[in-house]
Amino acid sequence: MKTKYIIYTLLALLVAFLIYNKFFSEHAKERDALTAGPGGGGAKGGKDAKGGKQSPPVSVTLLVVKDTAVNNQIDITGTIDANEKVSLISQTAGNITGIYFTEGTRVTKGQLLVKVYNQDLQASLQQVNAQMILAKDINNRNKILLEKEAVSKEEYETSLSSLNSIKAQADVIRAQISRTEIRAPFSGTIGLRNVSPGGYLSPSTPIATIVNIDPAKLTFSVPERYLPIIGKGSKVKFTIESSLKEFSATVYAIEPALDAASRTITVRATAPNVGNLLTAGSFAKINLTLDQIPKTIMLPTEAVIPDLKSSKVYVYHNGIAEARFVKTDLRTDTKIQIVDGLKQGDSVVVSGLIQIRPKSPLKIKKVIQ
Repeated sequence: MKTKYIIYTLLALLVAFLIYNKFFSEHAKERDALTAGPGGGGAKGGKDAKGGKQSPPVSVTLLVVKDTAVNNQIDITGTIDANEKVSLISQTAGNITGIYFTEGTRVTKGQLLVKVYNQDLQASLQQVNAQMILAKDINNRNKILLEKEAVSKEEYETSLSSLNSIKAQADVIRAQISRTEIRAPFSGTIGLRNVSPGGYLSPSTPIATIVNIDPAKLTFSVPERYLPIIGKGSKVKFTIESSLKEFSATVYAIEPALDAASRTITVRATAPNVGNLLTAGSFAKINLTLDQIPKTIMLPTEAVIPDLKSSKVYVYHNGIAEARFVKTDLRTDTKIQIVDGLKQGDSVVVSGLIQIRPKSPLKIKKVIQ
């Protein structure tokens, strides 16, 4: 029995030794390998990790700061309106006997455009004209007889009154006839017609629209703060979507009161419409010059980095990037005004900014004077 226990004990010790040698020896080797590092000597590897190699210089473009003159401008929107625009309607009802215009063509002031049936009125006018001829003859004879004292003054005045009454009747009929003839109220371009020959025309039926857009009217609104710099005779520049040309307009009228909701005032200007490039109802982008700043610093927008409380730029100083906090003001499409933080002669980094950190070494690729 004792021999059996001794054998069991020895086997257990052997198994324990094998397990220890299998696991604990491998962990020790791994720990030693990690401590030693790739080239052996763990302390040396840690030193490299802290010191490291210095990052290569960043190639940048520099802009030398100098004072420039700049126009303080704002962009606002406006609408192109016709100088004159009217929807033609008839003052009387009746069948259309003639249409004397072609759609989309130019018409002149007073030109006959549409005629409504008026034969009955023409007949009445002829009848009254005949009565007028007779009344004139009677009045002329009575005038001669009055001078010879052959008739009384009352008889002459009666014939004169009758003549004047017939003239008034003729004027009324002529006015009625004129209402059956629709004429152009001003020169312009007539649009699409909504009536046809022979159709019945009533005073509520729109015939066509006449538009005069030379010159064109430009209507826009200006914020209250800019009222002192705009007035009658002021010049404004504007562009439209359908043309690359820049147009000029002259202010001729300003609304006397501000809009209570937007605190803006409506301004209207006229613009020559050379080549008929301006169309009524189109959108206009207006560039309004407020004033000119004679000396200031302007940088490309991409050179100024927004910060939480301010903005900063990087300045080239002794081969490294130096962060400089700046104060900005006026902005344009491509540039921003620097009012504090820079001076003439500073070299501002305008490219490669993504790779730059404070104290980064810089390599000058290009200098913009």
